[in-house]
Amino acid sequence: MACTASKTPLLRAIAARGFAAQASPKAASGKVNELQVTTLPNQVVVASIDGNSPLSHISIAYRAGSRNESYEKQGTTHVLRVGASLSNANSTGFGVRVNVKATGGDLSVSSDRESVAYNVELKRDELATGLKYLQDVATQQSFRPWEIRDVTYRLKDDLARVPAVARAIDLLHQAAFYRGLGNSVFCAKRNVGNISPEDLQSFVANNFTADRAAIVGVGIDHDLLVGYAKSLQLEGKSSPNTPSKYNASQLRVDKSGELATVAVATQGASLANQKEALAFAILRNVAGSGPVVPFGSPSAALEKVVDAALQNPYEFNAFNASYSDNGLFGFILQANAREVGKAIDAAVKALKSGSVSQGDVDRAKAQLKVNILEELQSSSGRFSDLVAQALRGEISGKSELIAAIDAISVADVNAAAKKVASGKWSIGAVGNLANVPHVNDLN
Repeated sequence: MACTASKTPLLRAIAARGFAAQASPKAASGKVNELQVTTLPNQVVVASIDGNSPLSHISIAYRAGSRNESYEKQGTTHVLRVGASLSNANSTGFGVRVNVKATGGDLSVSSDRESVAYNVELKRDELATGLKYLQDVATQQSFRPWEIRDVTYRLKDDLARVPAVARAIDLLHQAAFYRGLGNSVFCAKRNVGNISPEDLQSFVANNFTADRAAIVGVGIDHDLLVGYAKSLQLEGKSSPNTPSKYNASQLRVDKSGELATVAVATQGASLANQKEALAFAILRNVAGSGPVVPFGSPSAALEKVVDAALQNPYEFNAFNASYSDNGLFGFILQANAREVGKAIDAAVKALKSGSVSQGDVDRAKAQLKVNILEELQSSSGRFSDLVAQALRGEISGKSELIAAIDAISVADVNAAAKKVASGKWSIGAVGNLANVPHVNDLN
């Protein structure tokens, strides 16, 4: 059983805040390749695309992630990730693993700052088995003290394997938001081994409620999925999230070595403002999201500025993250520690120019649309995108999203660029930071 800490991928975040109607009453059954959405009386959203695929992807997802953890229990969702294959009220952990694997399927859990999703992928004719064990792990949690103690070793292994880029992004969020969205997606070291079964059960009871749940399927009949959702007997309501306020700050973790990994950002757009969120997504492609072809030369303006400041190999990407109530925009750079300071200064100076051309916007919009269509081509991409949208209760098709991108003007993107130019910067950095500027130097 796999566990994944995801970071709200760009395309999912953009598409997640609907550009069409909200979740509507149940559509007619038997519609192949058409999106069907039902909202149950208890507010659970059920969304599916059949497609007559031989493989089925189903998720029970909740709009609750690390932002919902208390300060004292930071790391609760990380423990839920690594402990998702443990025993529950209806089946043993061994039974879950063996029976799902016997079908050739896979049961996994992913989480980020705003969601936890339990997913199963298996052959369509094995749905009965997959749905049973998915229900067990996602709705029938029963945490045993001796099993939670065993999870500690996996937790330590997870923390030891966190890449430097992921660590820098995590530090950036902590610096920018303090709490809420600033809560780490990784367990705080002080809490390794100190999150009890009672803590886990309390988090599940308070956050895995009907009004925060979505049942999503690709390659499954919609009526079947609606019946399944009703059988889960999800109930309860949760309190609204406390909005996360942006604060310009920095967190730095010095380590020996020749590399520095730095994430620099200012306030971006929230998904509550659909038009602005799309403008920032386009601005990211203007700034540079990596070479268009493997091993290609930098083509975006910001990429060229960084490339000119560095002599040694490096990794650079513009960064944009939109959440339900706030966002971040900036860049991530991993480079030689002796050169990294010059590149950061040059990149921030370029972003402070606050202006983009019609040609830049046209290129960026085309690239964004291609990326979206490529992701939605695969069943796994459609599935992940649909889960993200369903958790927000507003779902749209790709044609509506493409139309919304086309509707964004140069003025809209320039407004986003000017917001970045006038914003205060935050930094998350790890590695040899001798030449990494401090946040006061950038502001």
